[in-house]
Amino acid sequence: MITIISGTNREGSYTLKLAEYYQRQLSAKGYDAGLLPLTLLPDNLIRTDLYGNRSEAFQSIQDIITLTSKFLFIFPEYNGSFPGVLKTFVDACKFPESFYGKKAALVGLSSGKYGNVRGVDHFTGICHYINMHVLPLRIHIPSINMEFDENGNLVRDDTMRFTDQQIEQFISF
Repeated sequence: MITIISGTNREGSYTLKLAEYYQRQLSAKGYDAGLLPLTLLPDNLIRTDLYGNRSEAFQSIQDIITLTSKFLFIFPEYNGSFPGVLKTFVDACKFPESFYGKKAALVGLSSGKYGNVRGVDHFTGICHYINMHVLPLRIHIPSINMEFDENGNLVRDDTMRFTDQQIEQFISF
């Protein structure tokens, strides 16, 4: 099972738009991918689902993570890295079985000109620590606010080419 993680809890984000784009592209290639936006996390996650605790609200999310064999993490740049809610989400999942030995592809985005290069590197380190296999082709999309048309499709040829290449590699990964 493939799950796309929209790695911010910000409502109406470009991250979610990009995750939906990836989901449509995978579907067009015949692959069903679930979408898990971090906006679905329980509001009180840091009190109810860390340190071995499990709430009913998070259990349904944990069940999705347990069944997933391939993850596509898409996340924005926050303060030179990735959102803290993404790390908190990983910390809330059962360790080590949630991610151990599973596969991941990473996509960073930013409104600036570097496309979250540092955040993708930081998150790669976490993926390695929890023993995930990371697809070598990691995408960095700068100026995300200039990337979409009114239908939520990417408009820049080079971004479409690289995301399609990553999707193809992810499918065979």
